Amino acid sequence: MTESGDNTPRTTSRRHVLAGSAAVGAAAVATGLTGSFAAATPAAGSGTGRTPAGDPFTLGVASGDPDQHSVVLWTRLATDPLAEDGFGGMGSRNVEVHWELALDERFRKVVRRGHERTGPDHGFAVHAEVAGLLPGWEYFYRFRVGRHVSETGRTRTAPLIGVFGSGLAMSFASCSQFEHGWFTAYRHLAADEPDLVLHLGDYVYEYKPQVYISPDGNVRDHSGPETESLANYRQRYAQYRSDADLRAAHAVAPWLVVPDDHEVDNNWAGDIYEKPHIPQPDFIQRRANAFRAYYENMPLRRRSKPSGSEIQLYRKVSWGSLANFHMLDTRQHRDDQACDDGWKVCEDAANPARTLTGDEQEAWLLRNFRASRARWDILGQQVFFAQRLSASGARSMDGWDGYQGSRERITQGWIEGGVRNPVVLTGDVHTHWANELKADYTDPDSACVGTELVTTSITSGGNGKDSDPSTDPNLQRNPHIKFFNQQRGYVRTRITRNDLRADFRVLDKVTEPGSPVRTRASFVVADRRPGLTEVDPA
Repeated sequence: MTESGDNTPRTTSRRHVLAGSAAVGAAAVATGLTGSFAAATPAAGSGTGRTPAGDPFTLGVASGDPDQHSVVLWTRLATDPLAEDGFGGMGSRNVEVHWELALDERFRKVVRRGHERTGPDHGFAVHAEVAGLLPGWEYFYRFRVGRHVSETGRTRTAPLIGVFGSGLAMSFASCSQFEHGWFTAYRHLAADEPDLVLHLGDYVYEYKPQVYISPDGNVRDHSGPETESLANYRQRYAQYRSDADLRAAHAVAPWLVVPDDHEVDNNWAGDIYEKPHIPQPDFIQRRANAFRAYYENMPLRRRSKPSGSEIQLYRKVSWGSLANFHMLDTRQHRDDQACDDGWKVCEDAANPARTLTGDEQEAWLLRNFRASRARWDILGQQVFFAQRLSASGARSMDGWDGYQGSRERITQGWIEGGVRNPVVLTGDVHTHWANELKADYTDPDSACVGTELVTTSITSGGNGKDSDPSTDPNLQRNPHIKFFNQQRGYVRTRITRNDLRADFRVLDKVTEPGSPVRTRASFVVADRRPGLTEVDPA
């Protein structure tokens, strides 16, 4: 591996990871291992922890939260992923898990190795924070327990501040209801070979089987009851992680993740549970269980380990001088939804005292804006940011329309902070949108001061349908909205110092596995020119 002139390493195709990682692990077990793990393989009873009889790596591998010199490597052990006790068939004893990180996918050039002990107190999850790495570099990693070796994952570190490189391929996704369809979109996302993936919430859904029914009918069922206990949440994540397409998306690149509502409870806000009010006398404990399971199942740093019913989720990740990713938490610190939630014409939504982020997170974000010298400042967050009016003039009380003071302060914050190119990324609404953000939505001539890109769902809502944006009433009522589509998929971006290109990727069906993907529309945001220019789809 050599470094190119723009400080970006030339790398092996990630398709090798997708096609070969599972085969590498299986072959290693069958032949007694090769490479560096072979020399370290313990004999039975050597004191390195209990060796499970079955494959403990059924939930795959992942990496996340990269910085210039380190990255988190993740796995969670489960020989029986759907075990009702949430322990994945791993029993009650601790297990020692070895990991290694290499410059090549054959692990001939191992640069870091170590081991972690995990067990029932951790849901048999592993979070290895590997430091001392080269900036802007590609690595491969894997795990071992006894003679069992995981599939291979690919990850990379962020470039140094001051480096722009040749660009960043970043894809983002949201809303994957297991029952509503197959996770084929995740497989296509992986095949696009991104450098970085953002997941903006609703990674799992909390419902018991056959409660949330897709218009096209559910194609598979959740295991277990509605998630409330820690065991319930652990089982639900294990079921989702057992999907091969989701595992492929995790293995191809590092992820930045934030949850939305369904990782806990539909439309929850702070310490307030779902609307309409469904009695939940133990909601705070439920929230604690959900946060613990979320941490156990995501490649998050130790600083995000929850304390009871609280978890530190908002954080900034810098990608050299090209981009700052401000990952937001729009559930834990918000005020209750105005006018009892839903789509309403609601005077209280304009109350400037209302907050979606909480005061502390808002102040943190505004400081980031003032200090930023990045080419692009990107907000990774969950709910619709731009104004969106229905035919009756109602707005969604669950999105930023229900917290207009928060939206105005943050928008004004990036204007006053001199942010060069603000872009908001959004999930939640199960449809694609491309929006121009206004300083004043009541004035049609108000300046465009930023851009919002909204990804549709991976599966939630079933197949959806194609639509003609030119005749859509949403665009006619809201002229700052430039694109809308109701199919399933994700958004693929290419970010350079000159522009950001967004491709809205769609599948015709999610009720059948293997549906092909296509780009429904593409837009470019040019440097220092907030707003959207439609270009030919890629």
